[in-house]
Amino acid sequence: MAGSRITILGIFVADMAFRAARQPRIGETLLGDGFMLGPGGKGSNQAVGAARAGGEVTFLTRLGEDPFARMAGDIWQDAGVRAEILTSPDRETGAAYIFVDEASGDNAIIVVPGAANDLSEADIAHWAPRIEGSALFMTQLEQPIPTALAALRRASGAGVTTILNPAPAAELPEAIWSLCSYVTPNETEAAELTGVSVASIEDARRAGDRLCALGAGTALITLGDQGALLHGDGVSEHIPVICDADVVDTTGAGDAFNAGFAVKLSEGGSPRDAAIFGSATAGLAVTRRGTAQAMPERSEIDAAVALAQDRGLF
Repeated sequence: MAGSRITILGIFVADMAFRAARQPRIGETLLGDGFMLGPGGKGSNQAVGAARAGGEVTFLTRLGEDPFARMAGDIWQDAGVRAEILTSPDRETGAAYIFVDEASGDNAIIVVPGAANDLSEADIAHWAPRIEGSALFMTQLEQPIPTALAALRRASGAGVTTILNPAPAAELPEAIWSLCSYVTPNETEAAELTGVSVASIEDARRAGDRLCALGAGTALITLGDQGALLHGDGVSEHIPVICDADVVDTTGAGDAFNAGFAVKLSEGGSPRDAAIFGSATAGLAVTRRGTAQAMPERSEIDAAVALAQDRGLF
């Protein structure tokens, strides 16, 4: 198995996004303003985003044998993702309920991993040559945590740059942190992982200190409309928001950021340049509806970065 520049472990789910003025209360029925069915799952979104951003990407996951699995294959083929799939015939492919606030574009999500919940340490052993032959490995926490830990051990042990996007936030084994070249929580996840409430850039610095003290190499904390903070290895730099249009849907913002960040790092870019590229990727994605289908192309991201630089944003 020859290595790709970027290998991503994660899940695919079919996103069922409902747009409404608010979420219903228990026992209540509301009329919504829109519905979209499309490809999702953090790992899959990141793989699609990285491929569209110019990365050479392999995605590792499990699927069932159903229409949602065919949806997965279609989006990967369209984006240019190389997928190495194990099948669980007796399990359904995953799905997610997504509520999108019609006014703000903010979201709330319930994820059911389905077949991807069967991802195991034995699967990681099967994919070891792929993981160990990569320039960069990235994963999240939607598949079982022992599986993510096993993959990070393989990658780190082979000298591969590693990114852990700790979403959704969960209690993690102490051993995981030293395996992470970069850890990329949003402000909510950073607070849950560190016990530091994150409402400002200075709060993010304190959370970043804690993540690095736990053993992570560098923390990159995304802060919504406050941008992001790159913190660790002697650097603490605020990364601005790069977005020139109205926010429509924030559902895939974190995935887009991680995708862009991974691509630029895999190309030899500095962490700062990679974070700026990630910010531009996310800034484009949130101006469109959907998750994987909202990921921008490389030419759009390069143009957004150049425009931001001309305007003196960084």
